[in-house]
Amino acid sequence: MADSSSHVSIADGAQFGVAYANDTAPPEVGPGSVIRSGTIVYDDVRAGDSFQTGHHALVREQTVLGDDVLVGTQSVIDGTTTVGDDVSMQTGVYVPSETKIGSNVFIGPNATLLNDQYPVRTDADLIGPTIENGVSVGANATILPGVTVGEGAFIAAGSVVTEDVPPWTLAAGVPATHRELPPELDGENQL
Repeated sequence: MADSSSHVSIADGAQFGVAYANDTAPPEVGPGSVIRSGTIVYDDVRAGDSFQTGHHALVREQTVLGDDVLVGTQSVIDGTTTVGDDVSMQTGVYVPSETKIGSNVFIGPNATLLNDQYPVRTDADLIGPTIENGVSVGANATILPGVTVGEGAFIAAGSVVTEDVPPWTLAAGVPATHRELPPELDGENQL
């Protein structure tokens, strides 16, 4: 189904607007947006122009997304999250609540961001990671709660990031250690 008045395409089999309480507002997406089949977008989600999902993506309530954001197939944004402009989340990415993602960010397939330091063992406040502008996160990387990944940093595939990563730094390994960006990675994301 396409909404020709705003040039938004919502596929058959997508759920666009899922109430989670009595006083919720329908989701809003900008022109040029494409919501693919199997995707669920909750109420109180706001996305800018050219928002796109893969199939079977989930975007929970109180999420704000900028322009030109891709939420890949089977990716989950678990609500109360902000995402900047020009962000590409590939297949299977998990973004927990209380996360902040800047602009011009790439998050590779099956990367996992976390918000609970001691799941179900303590009653602690949830705090997701902060991913600053221009960050690139490789496939299957894990970023622990409360970690800040600085502007232009590069997280290698499979890394487990347990502490803040300075701007324009490579983080690699389990646990990730920091080193200078090699020349081939010293530049901006080309999204």
